[in-house]
Amino acid sequence: MAQFDVFRNSGKNRAQIPFVVVVQSSYYEKSRRRVVVPLVAQDVLNKAVELPVTAVNPVFTVAETQVVLNPFEIVSIPLEALGEYVGSLAQQSDAILAALDELFSRAWL
Repeated sequence: MAQFDVFRNSGKNRAQIPFVVVVQSSYYEKSRRRVVVPLVAQDVLNKAVELPVTAVNPVFTVAETQVVLNPFEIVSIPLEALGEYVGSLAQQSDAILAALDELFSRAWL
């Protein structure tokens, strides 16, 4: 399992959040948990709550589904809670890291 790998969400909110992306560094691969960021289905967002259109919420296509990164719901989950592996967003890692940098930036203190 590598940083930026995408897995199906096996939790109860899988209709709204079909996937999660691992953002945890491989330095911590011996941990029995993974830090993940939800990938929210874009069509669900259009019908419900709009996430702000900023660098914090980039849009990706995963398994032919448009999804939006939602780092506001970042979480640590046990390995056994990860669903099926569906791919990697490593090619888009700059956008993911920029979103996390924007979220955790101290620029506005």
